[in-house]
Amino acid sequence: MKSAVIIGGGQFPRKAFPRFLVSEADIVVCCDGAARNYLRNFPDRTPDMIIGDLDSLSGTFLESYEGPWLKVSDQETNDQTKAFDWLIQTHPDISEIHFIGATGKRADHTIANLSLLTEYAARTDGRISIDSVNDNETAFPMLDSGSFLCGKGRPVSIFSPDNTLKIKSAGLEWPTDNVIFDNWWKASLNRACADQVTLNFNHPSKVLVVLGD
Repeated sequence: MKSAVIIGGGQFPRKAFPRFLVSEADIVVCCDGAARNYLRNFPDRTPDMIIGDLDSLSGTFLESYEGPWLKVSDQETNDQTKAFDWLIQTHPDISEIHFIGATGKRADHTIANLSLLTEYAARTDGRISIDSVNDNETAFPMLDSGSFLCGKGRPVSIFSPDNTLKIKSAGLEWPTDNVIFDNWWKASLNRACADQVTLNFNHPSKVLVVLGD
């Protein structure tokens, strides 16, 4: 099984852990103009693919670039989704995907890119481990009840667009049992009071968990 990173056009990480994920990935895919930032940070490894509508890369760059690239003009999906689609279609043995540079710089891009994690998880039936990692947070989707290790005292935020969802929690300082998910902030800014957090859903749904430093 293989790991992959999808490099977005947000803030490129400076800290060791997200950069380690990039350096150890079996497959590196860059979204459009994010290729420039990637190559500045990892000049000795050509991306396995640059993909997107390529509106952020000049013709001069593409003419001189010797690696593979693919233009996808579909405006119904963003470049992150184009990269995800290409990756799962061409590499069915992928077991984990880390999104790097999906956040920062623009709030609208950050919100859109993070919200898409639950869509990707649903499309792959949860068989691929998916997360978005930056210098300050790790975000990952959950589609049903489960537990995760995060360490006591770590900031934990939970987001869902499903106002019919009820989540009983263990390991959080402020239990989510009575939260109605009718606005994004409703289960945010929590904190782990145990090393492991358990979330029990009343039905399968789309949830995004964000862990702070």
